[in-house]
Amino acid sequence: MNIFFFFLFTYIFSILGPLNARNVTPPLPQHGIPAVYAFGDSTLDSGNNDYITTLFTGDHLPYGRDFPGHAASGRFTNGRLTGDFLVSYLGLKNSLPPYLAPNLSDQELLSGVSFASAGTGFDELTAQTASVINMDTQIRYFRDYLEKIKDIAGAEKSGDIIKNGLFIISAGTNDMVFNYYDLPLRTAQYSLPQYHDFLLHRLESVVQELHSLGARKFVISGMPPIGCLPVQRTIGSLLPGQHILQRICTEKQNLDTQAYNQKLQNLIQRFQATLPGSIFAYTDCYGPMMDMVNNPSKYGFEVTGQGCCGTGMIEMGFLCSGLLPACSDASKYMFWDAVHPTEATYRTLASILQQSVLPRFLV
Repeated sequence: MNIFFFFLFTYIFSILGPLNARNVTPPLPQHGIPAVYAFGDSTLDSGNNDYITTLFTGDHLPYGRDFPGHAASGRFTNGRLTGDFLVSYLGLKNSLPPYLAPNLSDQELLSGVSFASAGTGFDELTAQTASVINMDTQIRYFRDYLEKIKDIAGAEKSGDIIKNGLFIISAGTNDMVFNYYDLPLRTAQYSLPQYHDFLLHRLESVVQELHSLGARKFVISGMPPIGCLPVQRTIGSLLPGQHILQRICTEKQNLDTQAYNQKLQNLIQRFQATLPGSIFAYTDCYGPMMDMVNNPSKYGFEVTGQGCCGTGMIEMGFLCSGLLPACSDASKYMFWDAVHPTEATYRTLASILQQSVLPRFLV
């Protein structure tokens, strides 16, 4: 009988693997994407800024009022972000947690996290100005993350998760708004084309670093129509020759954004040609968001020129607080505050990504 149990134990051990790897890794989903990783700014930050010292936080109402539980989640919107919808589409979990959240379960870690930080950009100066997490630190956090999942799943399985995981990068808007348009900190150093090239060079460094760490599947987002952000409409209306009540889109900034996005698409093509074994995809938010501005009823929107929070013209972050009134139905608004989209907008952008981009990565 003792010999029987010895061989039984040996057989079970050979299946489960060594005990120092906790072996909670689920089999790869049928679509072949076991995890999602997000890097960048507030469009993907699900709450990392709650755990650092900065004014750029969404840890207070009315942020999160339509998120499950109706409590501020650290997201700069009323509900969910694109990353949340994406992991839900993939059947991984209901939302994408921030990496800095304490006490994440093994399963939460293994199926992906967000390293993004609201207020950051590709330009180091942007993160310094906002006292948020720069891109280099986000990658450092990812390195720490790699060690954690090796302890959980073992080196081989964790390597497979990274290789098959989906890496989403979205940043650049804060760089243009903070450093070039509203606070022209970089205009004396760079012409507009030069600054675009500077940002894209920083993006290239981020991609190459992630690739060296095992990433192979990348989705990179273009910039939105910056000139149509409510705050940019407001600031543009203060320029000579404009009327403050008009608050029209700043066409020059939109043209600048289109120029950047074209350069970005060219860079992504170069990534595809030069980084072996990788898949890259560009996701367009400019076109869909301009269509929302021009054809709001198509998306169920009634208001596209201002946010739901407060006046919707200047409020964001700590200025968007529970002390201010907010619209009763955010689904009728394209923007939640003067910068950030509503959950309804993110849902549409995520649906487009699911239908037009995600199939490239599915097995």
